[in-house]
Amino acid sequence: MGRYDLRPLRVHQTASQLLQTGRIKTPPPWYDVVAAIPPTQASVRTLPIEQHDRKTSGSKAKATKKPSKMFQPQKILYKEDALRRQFFGDHPWELARPRVVLENDGKDGKACDWSRISQPGRRLDGESVVQRQLWLMENVLEISPTEAYDQARHEFYALRYQEDVERRVAKEEALSTGAYFGKTHLEVGMELEDKTWEVWKEWALRESAAQQQKRASAYTGLERESEDANVVNPIDPIVGPELEELAEGEGPPVAS
Repeated sequence: MGRYDLRPLRVHQTASQLLQTGRIKTPPPWYDVVAAIPPTQASVRTLPIEQHDRKTSGSKAKATKKPSKMFQPQKILYKEDALRRQFFGDHPWELARPRVVLENDGKDGKACDWSRISQPGRRLDGESVVQRQLWLMENVLEISPTEAYDQARHEFYALRYQEDVERRVAKEEALSTGAYFGKTHLEVGMELEDKTWEVWKEWALRESAAQQQKRASAYTGLERESEDANVVNPIDPIVGPELEELAEGEGPPVAS
C-alpha cells in the first residue's frame, strides 16, 4: 500500500491519526461524511462471470488471463443497436428527417404493438423499422435477421410511398381551390446557385482581364527592348576628316 494504509476502511482511521500527531492541521472536507457513512469493505466490483470461466482442453485446464481493463466501465449494448446501424447505414437520408425526441419514460416503443409497422399516434421513421424487425425476430419462428429486415423494410417503403401520394394529392386539391405555397426547396436552391454563379462570373472576368493585361504588358516590354537595340544613336561620334578639321580649329559655322 505504500507509506499510508489507504484501504477503504482505514482511510478515516489514518486521517484521525494524522490529526492527532499534528501532521495535518485541519480535517479534510470528507472527514465527517466518511465517519457518518463508512465505505464498504469491497470497493472493487466483482469480475463478470465469463471472465472466471476456464477453457478446458482434454484433461488440462488453461487458466484465464487476468483482465487488464477490470476497472473500466463495461459497455452497455442492446439488440437494437446493430439493427439501427444496419438500417441507417443503408438509408442515411432518414437521419435528415425531423424527429420528435420527446418521450415519457424512455420506453414508449415498448407500449406499441409491433405486429404491424404503422402505429397510431406515432410517426413512421427508421425506429419503426428497427422495432418491427426485432418483433419479427423474436416472435416468428425460423426467420433470419436478414429476412426480418427485408420484410420490415418493404413494409416501410410501402407506407412511405403512400404518405407521398397523400401529400401530393392534398397539395393538388389545395392548389385547385386557390392556395399558394410559395417557392419550393428546389427553386430556392436554384436561385441561390444562380446568385453564386453571377458572383463567380464577375470575379472570373476580372481575373481574366488582369491576366491578359499582365501578359500584354510583358510582351510590349520585350518589343521595346528589341526596338531600342536596333535604333541608331542620333549623336554619333565624330570620326575621319571631321575630327581632323576640329583638331585644326575649324569648327562648324556659328550664326551671328
